[in-house]
This record gives sequence, structure tokens and C-alpha cells, in this order.
Amino acid sequence: MAVTWSRRSLRTAARLSADTLNALRVGVVVLDPADQPVLANPTAVDLGLVRTSDTARQVHPVLRTLAGQVRRTGVRREVELELPRSAAGDASRAEPWGVRVTVTALTGDAYPSGHVAIEATDVTEAHRVARVRRDFVANVSHELKTPVGALALLAETLLDAVDDPEASRRFAERIHHESQRLARLVKELLELSRLQGADPLPEPVPVPVDRIIAEVIDRARTGATAKGIDLVVTGAHGLTVYGNEGQLVTAVANLVENAITYSPEDTKVTVDAAVVGDQVHIAVIDQGIGIAAKDLDRIFERFYRADQARSRDTGGTGLGLAIVRHIAVNHGGRVTVESTVGVGSTFTLRLPARAPDAALPLPPGGEIDPMEIDLAGTDQ
Repeated sequence: MAVTWSRRSLRTAARLSADTLNALRVGVVVLDPADQPVLANPTAVDLGLVRTSDTARQVHPVLRTLAGQVRRTGVRREVELELPRSAAGDASRAEPWGVRVTVTALTGDAYPSGHVAIEATDVTEAHRVARVRRDFVANVSHELKTPVGALALLAETLLDAVDDPEASRRFAERIHHESQRLARLVKELLELSRLQGADPLPEPVPVPVDRIIAEVIDRARTGATAKGIDLVVTGAHGLTVYGNEGQLVTAVANLVENAITYSPEDTKVTVDAAVVGDQVHIAVIDQGIGIAAKDLDRIFERFYRADQARSRDTGGTGLGLAIVRHIAVNHGGRVTVESTVGVGSTFTLRLPARAPDAALPLPPGGEIDPMEIDLAGTDQ
């Protein structure tokens, strides 16, 4: 039996179809034989598939090329593209959209010849992860190449200097220095990999801030004494944070070691603890060389160094601050920096002052009276 539709039903179905299309998180575009978009939902516009000007709407040139190929061959095409963002602001600096595009020819009596449907899915995050992974591998290869190459060259030179005790000792010291740098790099790579892995953080436990700071000062004392740097502890005592003590000590120790490394001799490094709202702030304040404003947004990236030459002299790996950031995030906090070139820097580790399960207050006690339960709307 044939199905008949009333005008009202047809209008309702059309409205539902339009609302559904507009609500989709997948971009949908239909092109006519002249590559003009006859249909485009808001997601397609947001993803950059369609650009709207004062006079007309135009589809991205790459999509026009793909549509032409599909019309000629009749074969569906699937590709991944990166499209520039059209959002307000400096679009040249914004991360491009990553989209997985499927282009299909529309056939049947309802569609004139040459119409093409385009479906686009946002895969920007997958593209970003792949890009980070490629950059990480490239950076690790570069960082490992430097000490490994130096060790090979020094060992070869040492073999040629066996008859010169003074030269042999000098080369042996350099080999020791480079091997320590290599060992530190491998250790920090493993630490960073573990922090970024899928393993959950161990069950948070209360950790006294005084104990964290005492352990860090004890570790850093030798390096500070060698440069005549005074380590000072200020602020509140008796504070508590929640998390993994070993990781928290590592985070604060990395900040203090950085402060010592990039501070001139006979200066001061201060570790200050305070409660600010519902957070505990552990600040490391130095009188060092400072960080330029252009570098402040990037210093927590892996392998980023504001001064490459100075980092080589100090033996830094470029991973210490990235480790601090990941530890802070894993503990529900963050790390911030304020710095003035030639004056010094303040790095602040901001951690929750309460246990995770204490973040929300418990409801008041008391038993539920069954007679007070609202059964309105239930089946009788």
C-alpha cells in the first residue's frame, strides 16, 4: 500500500531533517555540477570546508579538485587534509583543522547528474598527537646524537693521547661529563614517558610540604655551595598537599636546580610556601639571568631552551620543566612563571590544598523517609 504524506507531515519531516543536519558534529556539504555548495551545515563552515564572503559561498579548492575526480571516475575518495582556521584573530598562527574527508557522487532520480556529497570529520587532535610524536622522536634523536658523538670522538682522541697523562686526564674528565649528561637525558626521558603514560597516579596521600622542601634543599645544597648561592626557606610551615611524594619532590627539585644553574655566583635562591585560597603555592625565586617574554609561553615544552649555547654549557636536557608541568597537572595543579631579564625568575607550583575526594562537600546526614520520595511520573 502506498504511503501518503500530508503537507504538515512533509513540513515536519523537512524541519527535522534540517535540524538534524545542523546538529551533526560532522561537516556535510553538497556541491552542484558547478562546484557551488547547495547545502552546507554549520560544522562544515566551522571546519573551513566552506567560506562565506559578502557575495557568495565557496568551497575549499582542494575539495573542488576531489569532487571533479569523483565525477569523472565515479569512485568515492577518502583523504585527510589540514585546512586553515577561519576564526577571528591571527589565523596564520592558529593550529589548522585536521579533517578526514569522504567525497561521494550522488546518484538516482532525485539528484541531477554531477552532484557530489562531502562528509568531513574533525581529526585535529589525532593530527596534533602525531605531530608531537614526530617532533619528540626528532628531538630525542638530536639530543642523543650530541653526547654519543662527543663520547666517540673523545674516546678516539684519548686512545691517541695515551703517552700524555695530562691530556688523557682531561679527555677522561670530558668523557665522564658527557656520560653523565647522557645518563641524565635517558633518566628524564623515562620519567617523562612514565608521567605521560596511561598508568594512573598512585592513590593520593597527604604529604607535608615541609618534608618536600627539606628533601629538595638537602639535594641541592652541594650545587648551591659550589657557586656560593644561599638557599633560603620562607613562608608558612605545617602545610599539606595530596599526591605522590616522590613526584612532588622531583618537581620542586627541578625548579630549584634550574634556579641554581641559571643564577650567577653569590646570589640567593628562595623557596617559599604559602596558602592561597584552596591551593598551596610552592614558589622558587632566583636572582638569575631571567627569561625573555617571548620565551615564557614555551619554556615548559620538551627540549625547548631559551639559550641553546648556555644550555650546552650547563649540561641541561631541556626536559626538567616539562616534567614539572606534567607532575603538576597529574596532581590537579599547574606551574606558572614570572620573569624579568637580568633580575630573576619566580616559578610557582600551585597544588590543591585538599584531598581529591574532599573537593565536594558531603550531603547532610540522616536517613531518607520513604514517605517523602516523589513518585510523580512513575508507572502505577
